[in-house]
Amino acid sequence: MSTTAPATVPAHGPQEIQDAGHVEVLIVGAGVSGIGAAHHLRDQFPDRTFVILDAQDNRGGTWWTHRYPGVRSDSDLFTYGYRFKPWRGPSIAAGEEILAYLDEVIDEDDLSQCIRYRHRVTAASWSTEDRRWTVAVTMGDSGQQLRFTTGFLWMCQGYYNHDKPYRPRWDGTDRFEGVIVHPQQWPEDLDLAGKRIVVIGSGATAATLIPAIAATAKHVTMLQRSPSYFYAPPATHELAVTLRALDIPEEWTHEILRRQYISQTDLLARTAQEAPEELHTLLIESMRPLLPEAFDVDKHFTPRYRPWQQRIAIVPDGDLFAALRDGTASIVTDTIETFTEHGIKVSSGEQITADIVITATGFNMSVLGDVAFTVDGQPVDFTERVTWRGIMINGLPNMAYVFGYIRHSWTLRVDLVSDLVGRLLAHMQDKGATMVVPTLRPQDTDMPLRAWSDPENFNPGYVMRSQHILFKQGDRQPWTHMLEHEQEREILPAADLDDGTLVYR
Repeated sequence: MSTTAPATVPAHGPQEIQDAGHVEVLIVGAGVSGIGAAHHLRDQFPDRTFVILDAQDNRGGTWWTHRYPGVRSDSDLFTYGYRFKPWRGPSIAAGEEILAYLDEVIDEDDLSQCIRYRHRVTAASWSTEDRRWTVAVTMGDSGQQLRFTTGFLWMCQGYYNHDKPYRPRWDGTDRFEGVIVHPQQWPEDLDLAGKRIVVIGSGATAATLIPAIAATAKHVTMLQRSPSYFYAPPATHELAVTLRALDIPEEWTHEILRRQYISQTDLLARTAQEAPEELHTLLIESMRPLLPEAFDVDKHFTPRYRPWQQRIAIVPDGDLFAALRDGTASIVTDTIETFTEHGIKVSSGEQITADIVITATGFNMSVLGDVAFTVDGQPVDFTERVTWRGIMINGLPNMAYVFGYIRHSWTLRVDLVSDLVGRLLAHMQDKGATMVVPTLRPQDTDMPLRAWSDPENFNPGYVMRSQHILFKQGDRQPWTHMLEHEQEREILPAADLDDGTLVYR
């Protein structure tokens, strides 16, 4: 199948908008979510035309833009991989292995002809009269303005702002004589050999970077304001080794390990809610024997929050702890007072010498790719909208988005969301409807609006910094989100598409 949108568009003057064609479904984002959505769309509706637009110059989303040393998954690949595509590697995989896996999906589904790279979506305008979205696109290599139209818009762009990572402002950075780097903007020519390096941060990026560079650098210091939870599973699951030794078909191994990891994460998620002190003790005590003797666990590895109020950082085979044991890395838990010419001075007065400072301080979120939405000429203020099952937004017709899980693997939800969107598209077809819009029922109009994320449930810095720009949720289904996979794998397949919260025309 081919789309009606041309693969290439001739260059025109900067003010001229080139018509790029119409497709039945337009997918924004060629990362894990967009590739997964495209697979399901092609599988369920082989005759529907679609195109995938991505602002980057290649596929993979985060796995393409994040190129710092050691970049890897922080979820197991048996669940981070798609349910339809067996994962054949180790449980925790490097970024290039994940890209190779995505390449296989693209090749097997013949998706390359449908992907347009360097196509940045800047605006999306819905017309009820025309029953279509008009999508404005800027070509990244030429600045050419394009115009696509589509009957259904599927936002799969993720939640990172890939262009503007988060970096706090610190005093004295202008007088620091070394190099300051954010992992999201990693320079290809950065030489770490023999350098004294400070990594600011204690999350998944820091936990990944430090063991990857410790053997090359003169020394690496992890400078953290407060500790995070860490978990050190084996990089390769023992059960996977056993099954592969028995020459079990990869499809069986994938499904068995997938169920094993889902069950394990279900248990941990329930324990985090029902017995957080028990999980806290489990995580702390599992780290203790992997750390140097007499290490101050209370100071450096005891967080101030409950387990899984923020993501638990995965350190496969305890590689971060190994770097601490052999002395190539160390931890300082303190706040930054100022940068100096040759490093960082912390509040205790300690001076940390550095040639390179890596600010693993996180990222900024964007709302649906920071695309400017309008509906029938009226700008959409997302802070006044609520989610419908974490898949659609009230008042926005023919638009779905993908947001994965915060505790289970992201991709588990990609598959579930794709199933529901497919069911919705089929339901519209059966009804003869050309428009569907989530709409608050009379009993929902006075519903209390809650923040995008309840801080008691999930409160990492990147979410708390972004609450003011994000859409809301209600106090009842289907106007809530951030449910656990254990709940949604029952709820979403059974969701009633005629319960009055979706209006068809």
